[in-house]
Amino acid sequence: MSATKMIKAISKTRLLLAAMVAMALLLPAAAHGAAPGITGPSFNLTAQAAYISQPDGAMVYSWGYGCRIAPAGFAPAPISGGTCPTMQVPGPTLIVTEGQAVTVTLTNGLPTSAGNTSILFPSFNVTTSGGVVGLLTQEAAPGGTVTYTFTAGTPGTRAYYSGTQGDLQVEMGLYGAIIVLPANVPTNCTTGLAATNRTAASHWGESDFRLASAAYDHAKSCYDREYLFQFSEMDPVIHNQALAQVTAKAGCAAGAVGCSLNVPTEPYHPAYFMINGRSMPDDMDPNYALEYPHQPYNGNPHMHPGEQVLLRVIGQGRWQHPFHEHGNHVRILGRDGNLILSQSDPNSLAGPLLFTTTTTPGQAMDGIFYWTAKGLNWDAYGHNPASGNASAKLSCTPDANGYNTGAPTAINYFEWCQDHNKPMQEHPFGDVAGGGPTTLPDPNLFANGAWYGGSPYLGPNATVRATGPTGTTPPSGTIANSPTDEAGFAFMWHSHNEREITTNNIFPGGMLMMMLVDSREFVIDESN
Repeated sequence: MSATKMIKAISKTRLLLAAMVAMALLLPAAAHGAAPGITGPSFNLTAQAAYISQPDGAMVYSWGYGCRIAPAGFAPAPISGGTCPTMQVPGPTLIVTEGQAVTVTLTNGLPTSAGNTSILFPSFNVTTSGGVVGLLTQEAAPGGTVTYTFTAGTPGTRAYYSGTQGDLQVEMGLYGAIIVLPANVPTNCTTGLAATNRTAASHWGESDFRLASAAYDHAKSCYDREYLFQFSEMDPVIHNQALAQVTAKAGCAAGAVGCSLNVPTEPYHPAYFMINGRSMPDDMDPNYALEYPHQPYNGNPHMHPGEQVLLRVIGQGRWQHPFHEHGNHVRILGRDGNLILSQSDPNSLAGPLLFTTTTTPGQAMDGIFYWTAKGLNWDAYGHNPASGNASAKLSCTPDANGYNTGAPTAINYFEWCQDHNKPMQEHPFGDVAGGGPTTLPDPNLFANGAWYGGSPYLGPNATVRATGPTGTTPPSGTIANSPTDEAGFAFMWHSHNEREITTNNIFPGGMLMMMLVDSREFVIDESN
């Protein structure tokens, strides 16, 4: 696409961005997240050029890693339709197991004028073969290959990225993630409460989309669901200058005088801010969506109350990104594969609780997020024994921690029992008993959409349970979708740097997505 045509496309689509976002928020939320990738332990990658898309209509010339030949497999197994193109941003997520001998062979398919390229694998002891000597590691010359070999050490999430002219090549998109799974999963992560959580999920027909049942070889690193978020930014001026120089030097011979790029990377003014290579609302479309052939990974987390959600977070750009997960703090387990333990008690975790998971460029962290409705001070499930609805009379038997964990097949599994049957409204209008902590606005003022249907209760039929069929609070989804469809609580997850929740300075966009807390009867299907 020429620069003139691209500018025209951007101008037109800017006018439609607000409408696009509004429509995206009203469409059924079919896409979910997980942490998809390719399995090894041998990988054949290539670095190539292609265009990636942005919600404002821009197609940005970029470089990225991809698969030179078909990978050994895709994970997690329940996700069908996995692809690994020859170029993607971020690069393929490499999934290996602790102790495996990992081999990554890289072929340089970049334009000749881009010169050599390479991959760094921080925190691994890497040996190389082939290629040419570079400043930080062996590099692949244009059209050439280089092989990196290392043993997958401690479990956890880590980054990989170009070790050649990093200010340009990482900016252009040469980065990715590697996930090391524990070789020895703690027993308690597959028994007891962890097994009960799987019973709850399977009762409603959910598959298991985890890569493992524990993040580390530690009894307190069990989890029920997981997501990978790679945060990066992009300066289109740098990308456009790289394209202009590559075009001007097309056909030049490698190493010849004048056959090299000289793209200034300062001053740096990024206009696009991405999660897994996409900006909002594109990041909430399915994994492997056909409309994003070079951006296969999404960022659209879902969960049920009480689930331990593993967040794998990597800062892949040049800037720090203060990302805030609304609904709760994130308990950090470890950074760059280093589990954070108490010095006095190695059986106890000592990672901090973070209000924002601020990413340092190149650093990865693993953390646990959960949400249970504890602290709302009303019954989030809409239980109201006086309503005459049988499902409104479910019991809540607290365990030692106060949660309803003895009934894994119940809709209110993991309910905070202290709030069971508590009314919501302080001054109700005939629909629920009085004495609650809030006064609801007029029902006509409630927001109605595919995720939040105007109901303050969790679940598609929870309003009916609480108020009956003639209550004044509207049932969930009365405008955008059926009351029997999804009706979760939506928490916005976004960068706390306000500019980073824009796309080319237009709000909303950028590093923004929604965490959707769904009632148990809504099946979270992460296969798409």
